[in-house]
Amino acid sequence: MRRLPAVLCLLLAATTARAAVSVEDGSGQTVALDKPAARIVSLVPHATELLFAAGAGGKVVATVDYSDHPEAAKRLPRVGGFTGFSLEAVLRQKPDLVVAWQDGGTPRELERLKRLGVPVFVSHPLQPDDVAKEIVLLGKLAGTDAEAARAAAAYRQRLSALRRRYGDKPAVRVFFQLSQAPIFTVSANSYIDSLIRLCGGVNVFAGLSQPAPQVSIAAVAAARPQAIVAGDDATLAMWRRWRELPAVAGGALLALPGDAISIPGPRLADGAEQLCTRLDTARQRLGLTPR
Repeated sequence: MRRLPAVLCLLLAATTARAAVSVEDGSGQTVALDKPAARIVSLVPHATELLFAAGAGGKVVATVDYSDHPEAAKRLPRVGGFTGFSLEAVLRQKPDLVVAWQDGGTPRELERLKRLGVPVFVSHPLQPDDVAKEIVLLGKLAGTDAEAARAAAAYRQRLSALRRRYGDKPAVRVFFQLSQAPIFTVSANSYIDSLIRLCGGVNVFAGLSQPAPQVSIAAVAAARPQAIVAGDDATLAMWRRWRELPAVAGGALLALPGDAISIPGPRLADGAEQLCTRLDTARQRLGLTPR
């Protein structure tokens, strides 16, 4: 048998080296693949959106309930939901990569996947820019680096443009309401707080320790927010009788429908734009003058 020329051997070795990929996931663990993933299972809706943004949508073979963006994700098989996933259903998809969530309730099942030799990337976006970082990392794992880089850059540019436009406008004291009964809000440990600041707002509950703390009506009244933001008008209606609140007196009860701001994926830029627009409306209603 003839020996391959040395140059060809070097080229083959370089190609093999490039095929192997390795990244650090949101939990600080190294995820290594012999070659870019061809069959990916996403176990959380925001990861599904990240994968599609990274150009890897065609490689996603299954996901979980509420993975509704983009449209193509609705047609994928489901292997679980918010409370957990079926290990058997995941394994039937023969994945070479599973993308999970740091705060998901299935750590034991994820460890079983790892013991069975299935690589698991744990997603953990804590701040808006983490979305761009994870798009890049998932693109690397899927072999779609170029498209992922473009998507991450476009996302970052949108947030930068919003920061330049709204960040230095007169500050608005904001109460961001996640739910009605009980009342949950966000602290500085939530990425939503970063978006409030990006839009020139001040989160009245930024100082609380939990990312999504529970608060009382009395605490909201004491904080005297100038704007109250919630997902729908029905939630906002509970505050209309509190006429002494600046947000109510100034007509700054602001609905932010949809889930763009509540899912840490690429649509977060859409949610940020909606929030900035709403807070600018509050400035106008409150008669705040530019600095």
